[in-house]
Amino acid sequence: MTGDLPSTALRVGVLQARAKTGDVEGNARRAADLLDSIAAPGVRVAVLPELHLCAYDLDALAADQHGGTVAADGANRVDDLRLEPLVDAAVRSGRTVLTGAAVRRADGALTNSVLMVDPLATVSVVYDKEHLWQLDEAALFTAGQGGGGMVQVDDWQLGVAICYDMSFPEHARQAALSGAHAYLCPSAFAAGAEHRAAVYLAARALENTVYSVFTNPVGGPSNRPTAGDSAVFAPDGTVVARAQPSDSEQTVVVELDPGRIERVRGFLHMLAEEKALRQVRKSSDSSSVPY
Repeated sequence: MTGDLPSTALRVGVLQARAKTGDVEGNARRAADLLDSIAAPGVRVAVLPELHLCAYDLDALAADQHGGTVAADGANRVDDLRLEPLVDAAVRSGRTVLTGAAVRRADGALTNSVLMVDPLATVSVVYDKEHLWQLDEAALFTAGQGGGGMVQVDDWQLGVAICYDMSFPEHARQAALSGAHAYLCPSAFAAGAEHRAAVYLAARALENTVYSVFTNPVGGPSNRPTAGDSAVFAPDGTVVARAQPSDSEQTVVVELDPGRIERVRGFLHMLAEEKALRQVRKSSDSSSVPY
């Protein structure tokens, strides 16, 4: 295996969950139950949908922001007793959990974020959504400005996005250029729109020769239901696994294989060529003499 690829496979659990509006503690408990129910051995990472901890119900969140939000300090740490069931499950299982949440920042801003709950019982914000969905989200949230998120589990680098971010090719490309081996997208696509996510994430996987993961909820408010269709795509854009068409909760476990990345990159060189091109441009810029 080449030096920039992981040495071993990574098992990921895609948790297609149902959430109750504004019930942070109940949704954390449900996530814990789903995590505990994964029977497959060796799962190291579990991914839950966008805004799972409060449910993707923007009207309710706007009306009662404090009940559905969690607070983060200036160091991106979250200390909230309502999350204890999920923290305990992460510690018990030795798994890293990524879950969507509405986060109240120390400066008062509200962000649509991904929390990481690690096996050492630490909860932290690892990414704020950068591309907010039209006026609905833009009226409520402050867009992230961090240039993308990255999580390391074992020797895998996992780029983090949220839903609409996947619509922007440069977002996934930057993650891949930064070393991501997989692109994880907790989402909340409305029922009937899931086909767009499949097109986007197959393309993001193919053009960057990385795995991509789509975790979508079921349920949701009556005016904006969601219907799952969670899926994982290989570095050549093909489907690795997909949840069965249903409005029920499901867990999909997949193994991300570094050998598959290596084989695909053996004949698809887009990422390497883009890196080389950027290096040439950087060298050219640094060698130019200003007048």
